[in-house]
Amino acid sequence: MQTQFSSVVKGWAMEPTEEWWRQGAVCQIYPRSFADSNGDALGDIAGITSRIDYLERLGIDAVWLSPFYPSALADGGYDVADYRDVDPRLGTLADFDELVAALHARGVKIVVDIVPNHTSDQHEWFQEALDAGRGSAARERYLFREGTGPDGAEPPTDWVSMFGGPAWERVADGQWYLHSFAVEQPDLNWANPEVRADFVTTLRFWSDRGVDGFRIDVAHMLTKDLTEPLLSRSELDALPVDGLHPMVDRDDVHEVYAEWRRVFDSYDPPRTAVAEAWVHRSRVPLYASRDSLGQAFNFDLLLADFDAAQFRRIVVDNLELAEQSGSSSTWVLSNHDVVRHATRYGLPHPDRDAGGAPVRKHGTDWVISGGVDPVLDRGRGERRARAATLFMLALPGASYIYQGEELGLHEVAEIGPEDRQDPTFFRSEGTDYGRDGCRVPLPWTASGSSFGFGPDGAHLPQPPWFADYSVEREEADASSTLSLYRRALALRRELQSAERLAWVDTGRDDVLRFRRPNGWEVVTNFGLLPFVLDRDDALLTSGPLDAGALPPDTTVWFGPGNTY
Repeated sequence: MQTQFSSVVKGWAMEPTEEWWRQGAVCQIYPRSFADSNGDALGDIAGITSRIDYLERLGIDAVWLSPFYPSALADGGYDVADYRDVDPRLGTLADFDELVAALHARGVKIVVDIVPNHTSDQHEWFQEALDAGRGSAARERYLFREGTGPDGAEPPTDWVSMFGGPAWERVADGQWYLHSFAVEQPDLNWANPEVRADFVTTLRFWSDRGVDGFRIDVAHMLTKDLTEPLLSRSELDALPVDGLHPMVDRDDVHEVYAEWRRVFDSYDPPRTAVAEAWVHRSRVPLYASRDSLGQAFNFDLLLADFDAAQFRRIVVDNLELAEQSGSSSTWVLSNHDVVRHATRYGLPHPDRDAGGAPVRKHGTDWVISGGVDPVLDRGRGERRARAATLFMLALPGASYIYQGEELGLHEVAEIGPEDRQDPTFFRSEGTDYGRDGCRVPLPWTASGSSFGFGPDGAHLPQPPWFADYSVEREEADASSTLSLYRRALALRRELQSAERLAWVDTGRDDVLRFRRPNGWEVVTNFGLLPFVLDRDDALLTSGPLDAGALPPDTTVWFGPGNTY
């Protein structure tokens, strides 16, 4: 067979095996939807601690906690009112310390979310800014500007927020503040030294409490140039995003991250960081470099169809980017912002499937058109999700899984307008269904008022079919998705080797095969016809083999065998 070799990742002083994050398996936990310990229908820190055995058995290297800080929940906790405390509804700092200790006792790291682009409008700084008025030092921490038109009654520009509607909000004295996201999320002014110093304090606060790393929300959006005159929306859209754009992916943001890197490296072991940076591929290495945050999320698989050509191109491209930065790649199929991949892969493709209703991609989010349409092929979606997961977990680099995907959970489309929480839904007047469907609380048992999530209900409605995907039922089924994840993650830890792979020619464009340096071999059939295998020593399969052949929508692991 013809073998094509990928690039070898180089450039770091330490060997990959000495840095857990390079090829670690990380489970993202959305705290409010993981487990509720006190019966208020909201997940909490103690609830996570109560499930430590489950997390350990899953076989992960680290937990990433989405925001757990005090918040009015205008945006699911990403509107932070206090960066150095725990939301009282989720627990206390003592509860957080107990969680960190419990995870570390099981050999599991903890990564926390940092949200530096904006605060909550309930943050003490913003409340002070409202009281202090024009020209005050308090307002200089944010991006206040005068309006236009008669008496300044029109917003400074025609910019639109990421959640829809105007990006400016007027306050009582007539000034306007910029909010790139929800109106309750005023943007910070990162030209202000006080802002920069306060976030250094926050990073040290959590690092001193034992946090192992940080996920940086919208890392590409912090620094901005609002020099007058401000450009219009169309003028901004016409500018290249090349490091000098006034609003996004500016070169000067790395001055911030260079300071953060010095903070991270002052700890032993150094704290890690990973950037959520939606930027052009040529700009990704800037965030992943050792002088900046050190690693950046790769969302390409998350946005891809279940398609061999797309998957191969994405792997090749991102291994090249990892070589350029000296970091390792990251692989993601689902998270708290997108429709779960078991559902994405079970929806008809608008370009390929006759009669399929369109599935819109809105920014970074997949949206199911009409809420419950088009019709979901649940079985196909689950087969493809299992196959894609085994493919992804075998790649060089870090793998991120999102709570519930290990159960094979689908997106919950059956949420009425009265139960929705995502600001995207309301800002779009209901035309964009938002992200609530992937944030529904987990089912732990097959019965009960909240399927074992908590003593009394859940903050988002759980559908009856959750019973079949509960931890209770899947733990009793050796063929369940949960059993597959546990076996895969355990094997992954044993099989992991140097950060490279070699492509092996299969003779078919719709079947991908690659080999890791120690001989670990992976074959995925993306096509419609079975693929005859030349080995009969499978370690793990995403579904049953068929008389020596790999069925469609299936992945198999072999190895170790032939090495290179």
